[in-house]
Amino acid sequence: MLPHPGIFALNHLLGAEAWARDKLKPYTGQCVEFRAPPLPALRLDILASGLLANAAQNAAPNLVVTIGPGALPAMVRGEDALMREIAIEGNADLASTVQYLFRHLRWDLEEDLSKVFGDLLAHRMVDGGRRFAAWNREAAGKLAQNLAEYWIEEQPLLARPADVRQFLADVDQLRDDLARLEKRILALTKTN
Repeated sequence: MLPHPGIFALNHLLGAEAWARDKLKPYTGQCVEFRAPPLPALRLDILASGLLANAAQNAAPNLVVTIGPGALPAMVRGEDALMREIAIEGNADLASTVQYLFRHLRWDLEEDLSKVFGDLLAHRMVDGGRRFAAWNREAAGKLAQNLAEYWIEEQPLLARPADVRQFLADVDQLRDDLARLEKRILALTKTN
């Protein structure tokens, strides 16, 4: 059986960080299964070296990590939003280690690019990519802000926050007035 391409990527990350491999070594021989429906499951064995290999299809996983359908949009909102889209079940210690690796193991893209293109060009490529990503985030934020303003001011599809607050205050006032009126009616009916 050919190794899954995901194994190459994960082993590349683990291979660059000895501390990460050391964290996985105590779980040698255990099986972790990653699920991201509708994609096929990725079942991995933890090797004595701290790296990963394809697990047998009939191997029972010690840990199952299920990545929900909202994970991709959640990545934009940040790590905490992404973690809410991931369900983990199985060995608690192994789950804690996998979560720790997810939060702390980072791909040093600049280092990998420098091996191919040299340090200066790799730095410029990564810096350009960061600036492009920041520009995209800023543009998306401005677009959302402009659409909200349009739907509130120009084409009233959304209510203004001030109008919503006033409406809620009016509803509260009406409720209080109604309660006072009910008490008066009750008091009048008791005296008659």
